[in-house]
Amino acid sequence: MWQTTSELLHWCSTEKAKAAVLTFLPILTWLPSYPVKQYLLSDVVSGLSTGVVQLPQGLAYAMLAAVPPVYGLYSSFYPVLLYTFFGTSRHISIGTFAVVSLMIGGVAVREAPDSMFILPANGSNMSDVVDVAARDAKRVQVAVVLTTLVGIIQFVFGLLRFGFVAIYLTEPLVRGFTTAAAVHVVVSQLKYLLGVKTPRFSGPLSVIFSVSAVVSDITSTNVTTLILGLVCLVFLYVIKDLNERFKKKLPIPIPGEIIVVIVSTGVSYGLLLSEDYSVGVVGKIPTGLLPPSLPDFSLLPSLVTDSFAIAIVGFSMGVSLAKIFALKHGYTVDGNQELIALGLCNFISSFFQTFAITCSMSRSLVQESTGGKTQIAGLLSSLVVLLVVVAIGFVFQPLPQTALAAIIMVNLLGMFKQFRDIPALWRTSKIELAIWLVAFVASVLLGLDYGLLVAVAFAIITVIYRTQSPKSAVLGHVSGTGLYCDVDEYEEAAEYEGIKIFHSNSSIYFANSDLYVNTLKEKTGVNPEDLQAVRKARRKLKEKANGSHSTPLKICAKVSLCSLPVTHEVLSHNNVAEEQRNGQLEDRHSESDLEEAVFIEPLCTVHSIILDWTSASFIDSVGAKAIKQVMKEYAAVDVKVVIAGCNRTLLSELDALQFFTGIVTPETVFPTVHDAVLRSLVHLHCHIFLMFV
Repeated sequence: MWQTTSELLHWCSTEKAKAAVLTFLPILTWLPSYPVKQYLLSDVVSGLSTGVVQLPQGLAYAMLAAVPPVYGLYSSFYPVLLYTFFGTSRHISIGTFAVVSLMIGGVAVREAPDSMFILPANGSNMSDVVDVAARDAKRVQVAVVLTTLVGIIQFVFGLLRFGFVAIYLTEPLVRGFTTAAAVHVVVSQLKYLLGVKTPRFSGPLSVIFSVSAVVSDITSTNVTTLILGLVCLVFLYVIKDLNERFKKKLPIPIPGEIIVVIVSTGVSYGLLLSEDYSVGVVGKIPTGLLPPSLPDFSLLPSLVTDSFAIAIVGFSMGVSLAKIFALKHGYTVDGNQELIALGLCNFISSFFQTFAITCSMSRSLVQESTGGKTQIAGLLSSLVVLLVVVAIGFVFQPLPQTALAAIIMVNLLGMFKQFRDIPALWRTSKIELAIWLVAFVASVLLGLDYGLLVAVAFAIITVIYRTQSPKSAVLGHVSGTGLYCDVDEYEEAAEYEGIKIFHSNSSIYFANSDLYVNTLKEKTGVNPEDLQAVRKARRKLKEKANGSHSTPLKICAKVSLCSLPVTHEVLSHNNVAEEQRNGQLEDRHSESDLEEAVFIEPLCTVHSIILDWTSASFIDSVGAKAIKQVMKEYAAVDVKVVIAGCNRTLLSELDALQFFTGIVTPETVFPTVHDAVLRSLVHLHCHIFLMFV
């Protein structure tokens, strides 16, 4: 027996270890059964096509990250190689991305501004000169440390199963945020397109400062740079439009970006644009890979907040796109494993001088549309970049910066099309439109880091607002069915006489419990406080009437809880009559031998209230106390309150909160609204029977 148990335990532990390894290294789940004949050719074509796009984007996005272009190539190689082993998506293209690169660049410029690297002027008439080499080295250090921290955060979040954090970045928030990022990117590239030399700004109002600096220096525009940039812009736009129009007919998209890079590099080299026309170029690109080195961790304390923002944005972009492709091609992605994969890609790669990465929509679409089946395509695209870094990187040294600016701007067209969301959201959801606009305006004016924080805070506030201001209604029965619908929206829905069914589409907790109770009293038209006040007044009238039997009294009072005037009379026994006034039943009491005053107590037309809790998912102690108190108030005026549609989780919470004590018992809870209605009708008939008995 011991041997069998031991074997069983060994088998279980082996299976768990195998499952853990397969989860941590998803490549082992598909590589051993990789269908070479069916997939290899498609992956090769896709990998080469993606690599051709990855190369110029890596060079261009390094400018956004405020580091030399070669570091964009490093960031297009190491992370892509690592994601092949750890990622669960088969189609996304990992590497540099405009939004994340811009966020990194903002931090790098803030921590290493030009003012820190001013060289002393040799003469009084000479302007200050920036030590570009020292400045770029410092910015690379900042970007690398930031990437290390981003990787650690993403990896830890993945281990802690925090993949759900992406849900707080709703689609309107992300689209508003990325549109604002596109504005930042375009503004940052204006100086390269025009060939003017202005400082780079970061932080709140950086967009306004950047535009102001470019406009103030517009007279020094380099015409050659502007013409070359505009030609590249028009060419890329035409190619992008052709690829979109004829994507079903073209076997692979026309590689407009690499064409621009090659042609503009050739023109720059042949015409000596840098020497003769002062056109800004990429400059020196070292050949080969850098050896691994430790980041400068002394910079960590000032980068923590920024790293959290970049980590969450990078993961959200990656997992949202991965899920889109997974849904399209019929497989699943693991959000937590994606966090681990991105964390490892950023953390390990940072030791080789890279900056933070995520997936790019434009490259992912190329990888998927050219027939990519697995991450073998991504692996091959990284090898294309490696070839350039190791062998022919020096060829791109004359590449004009204005050509890279054109590549960046054209790649942002898709983001600017998100402005079309505004009229659509206006028609469908004003709250989501508000989230979109707040994310956009805050991110443009305050910067991407503070803008993201404001946008997330505002999105959470809208959730609180929705739960605090839920839609409520009085329900009526649809004849011939078991359905209960809003009587204001459905003509077929009719209320049962004497029964009010109150529905609210929210849970009940500290933030909305008072509103729930007030809305209940308003919607049902039954206010126990008003009824108690009327009864006290009637009691005084009764005492007064007992002293004077000869003169009938007639007092009219309005009772807001029934929304109808209630007539009170003190009658002698000769005048007693049974009648129904304003929906209220008056009982007749008489005695044959004695002439005495009889006081008729008013009865509200509503005798039962049913709380429909089918939409409630939780309740806290404040909410439970509020409901219990209102049930007691109604019981004091002979109105019975019951609960319907309460799920098991909610019942458990009520039980834990000791809700079912005193007059509130488990018998006041019913599985459905219809059950509660039937019980209320039976209760009414029994009450009437006892009155006449």
